[in-house]
Amino acid sequence: MSELNDIAAELRERARYYASLTDLGLPPRPPGAAAGDEPAASAGPASDAAAVLKAVREDVGDCTRCKLAGGRRNIVFGQGNANARLMFVGEAPGADEDAQGLAFVGRAGQLLTDIIEKGLKIPRKDVFIANVLKCRPPENRNPEPDEVQSCEPFLIRQLELIRPEVIVALGKFAVQTLLGTKEPITRLRGRWHDYHGIPLMPTFHPAYLLRNPADKRLVWEDIQKVMQALGIGTERK
Repeated sequence: MSELNDIAAELRERARYYASLTDLGLPPRPPGAAAGDEPAASAGPASDAAAVLKAVREDVGDCTRCKLAGGRRNIVFGQGNANARLMFVGEAPGADEDAQGLAFVGRAGQLLTDIIEKGLKIPRKDVFIANVLKCRPPENRNPEPDEVQSCEPFLIRQLELIRPEVIVALGKFAVQTLLGTKEPITRLRGRWHDYHGIPLMPTFHPAYLLRNPADKRLVWEDIQKVMQALGIGTERK
C-alpha cells in the first residue's frame, strides 16, 4: 500500500509539473531526435504516459472552473492511445458525447472513425482524440473565451504528455484556438502549420462534412498529406 501511495504522489507531482509548463508551450525534442523518438527525460518514459494522463484527468476532477459545469452531464476528457503518433483535436462535445463521456461518438464521430480506419487505415484506438472544451456548450453553441481560457490548459497538458508526431485540427474553432489566429478554415486547411514544434494539419470538422459531403474530397487530400508525414501508404483499397 505504501508503494502505491508513493506512485500516486509521484503522478500528482508530475501533473503539477506539466501544469507549470502550460504558459511555456511544449518542451522541445532533444537536438537531432526524430519525430517518433522517446520524449525527453522530464516527460518520463513513454510507458508512463497513460498513468500521467490519468493523473491529469484526476486533476480536472468534477470541474467547475467555468459556467459550462452547470449544464453538462459528463466531462469528455478524450480517449485513445496515450503514446499515439497522431492526435485529433475538435471543438467541443455534442449531445452524444455529453451523454457517454466520450469524444466523437455521434454521427460526426462515426465519420471520423471512417476517416481514421478507412482513410488512414489504422485502428481508431491507436490515435488520441480530444476537444478544446471538455464540456458541452448549451445547444452546441460556439465556445466562449472564458470557457476556452479555463479548459485549454488541460488540452495543452494532453499534447505535452502524448507528444504526437502530427496533430489534425478539426474545424474552424479548434484550428483557430491552437494556432492563435482568426484566419478562416478555408485558407488554413490543406497547409502544414507548426504547433510548438509539432506539424499541425487543419481540415474540416466531420460535422461540417455531414452538411457538405462534397467537401469530403478536400479532407481526403488533407489526410493524404498526414499519411505521407507519418509514412503510411496512400493507396486506396
